[in-house]
Amino acid sequence: MRTIDDVMALLDELSAPCGGDWWDRFYADRSREVPFFVTKPDENLAGHVERGTLVPGRALDVGCGPGRNAIFLARNGFQVDAVDISATAIRWAEERAEGLGVRFRHGDALATEGSYDLIYDSGCFHHLPPHRRVGYLALLDRALVPGGHFALTCFTSEEGTAVPDADLYQRSGLSGGVGYTPDELRWIFQDLAEIDLRRMTEEPPDSPRFGRSFLWTALFRKDVQ
Repeated sequence: MRTIDDVMALLDELSAPCGGDWWDRFYADRSREVPFFVTKPDENLAGHVERGTLVPGRALDVGCGPGRNAIFLARNGFQVDAVDISATAIRWAEERAEGLGVRFRHGDALATEGSYDLIYDSGCFHHLPPHRRVGYLALLDRALVPGGHFALTCFTSEEGTAVPDADLYQRSGLSGGVGYTPDELRWIFQDLAEIDLRRMTEEPPDSPRFGRSFLWTALFRKDVQ
């Protein structure tokens, strides 16, 4: 008889690649022309911090990659935990953030324990197969403090695959990532209060901020009960 863990592992296999080995290869060549292989923070995150919508506190960077947003938060007074499934990405991030006190961890971000005023995701969610959304929402439920904020960037339906969830398991992988519509994001995160949901601003190459218009940016708040 199969357990729930057995079924989840089987679904992971059907929706591969999503494991650390694949991402280690992705991050191995730092010279590649990948849009987010930069040191700039996301324009939406920087804007929320500069306007005071997000104030310093404990922050979790989910799927932190080479650490550009974690570093920005640390430089702006946040106590930052940052997690990624790729050990290669974590090593790169640690080199970049030396002396800033960011606590990087290699592992499954959805298994993170603790309490956070801000949970930030600049690219993990749209690489999760549909069955992993349950664990993602569970992370937000247990780790985000009442009154805390959850901020997200993810693929639009034009950039990512927009096929029905069930069809993704008939394919090999997620076709580069899952694309969402605003209504789909509102439905998935319906237990949180929406503050902002818009297309990311396209930033010029010389901008101090990262911004690409093929992404949505969203900011939600966990209401105090």
